[in-house]
Amino acid sequence: MNRTLDIELLRTFQAVARLGQFRAAAEQVHKSPAAVSVHVQRLEAIAGGRLLDRDNQSVTLTPLGERFTQHAAQVLQAHDRALGALFGAEVAGRVRFGVPDEYAAHVIRDILPGFAAAWPNVVLDVTTAPSGTLQDQIAKKRLHMAVTARRVADDHAMPVLAMVQPVWVGGATMPVPLPDPLPLALHAAGCPYGTAMTDSLDRAGHAWRVVLASPSSQAIETCVEVGLAVSVVDRSRVTTRMRVLTGLPAIAPHEVVLLSAPSAAQMPAATMLAGALERHFRI
Repeated sequence: MNRTLDIELLRTFQAVARLGQFRAAAEQVHKSPAAVSVHVQRLEAIAGGRLLDRDNQSVTLTPLGERFTQHAAQVLQAHDRALGALFGAEVAGRVRFGVPDEYAAHVIRDILPGFAAAWPNVVLDVTTAPSGTLQDQIAKKRLHMAVTARRVADDHAMPVLAMVQPVWVGGATMPVPLPDPLPLALHAAGCPYGTAMTDSLDRAGHAWRVVLASPSSQAIETCVEVGLAVSVVDRSRVTTRMRVLTGLPAIAPHEVVLLSAPSAAQMPAATMLAGALERHFRI
């Protein structure tokens, strides 16, 4: 059996692992869902076991898939660096880029260093702000591109980087029943979760009060962990000092998308950054 890892197979697998859906991954890599399925099957044959558990709604990584995706990410990053060594000097310019606070650490730590090494003549100006603020800055031409979160939409004009499920959380020792009015650690204006929290509570007739309002995801999460308030976070960000709360209004799934200004389409440096984000962004 041919044990060579094809780069295109790895890109397809990483898209499925990141998005959790074959159809969304197919749109991301510009292939049919059937072709995506074939790519995954070929990788599973090489890996010697199942990489994904599938159901009608989504797919999740198996333990083997979890290990494999880490190695696949390293191979893809090395591939990008090799291309950068060959062609990186040909791409230059300044890219003004924005990212919400809750995803900033991942992007800055795991994606931007590799991008900077591959494309040394590209200068990055990075801004962190809530998604709504970043969208406004794109519209005002202050940013070339931004990672933003929004409710899942039918608009497929922009790349989907990840699918996320927001959940209500409180401190691990928060008493039951929950306090009335409900104490909230509220995301700052411009964050879709802040609006989703208050709107859903108002529709359900739940009284609430604000304990903390902050653009900092760390401040929000700390306030929850110490038991001062409840909030909404991505399920992947639930810590051992939190517990998922039941009995509160469900928050609709959201997606993390890459929003670009029209001018970015004419900028090779922005195109290279968009490619790096699409390949390596993970929740």
